[in-house]
Amino acid sequence: MGDLSKLPNIGRALEEQLIGVGINTAKELKKTGSRAAWLKILKTDDSACFNRLLSLEGAVRGIKKSLLSDETKAELKAFYHENKRR
Repeated sequence: MGDLSKLPNIGRALEEQLIGVGINTAKELKKTGSRAAWLKILKTDDSACFNRLLSLEGAVRGIKKSLLSDETKAELKAFYHENKRR
């Protein structure tokens, strides 16, 4: 496992997905942002779920996803529902 897995919430599978969509480092993830990274993953994996989006946001912020504020979670939930394919 590489640089991305050193971030909170990023395990081997999510790291592999990020690399698969061209995000290879923590710096690139932070520059891309959680929403754009999640959308890239969604294009290749229709199972990209809300928890994955939360994990990415936590990683970008350097915190566990459980520590995201309720406001942030609500914003991400709205984004998820706007963008998730049915």
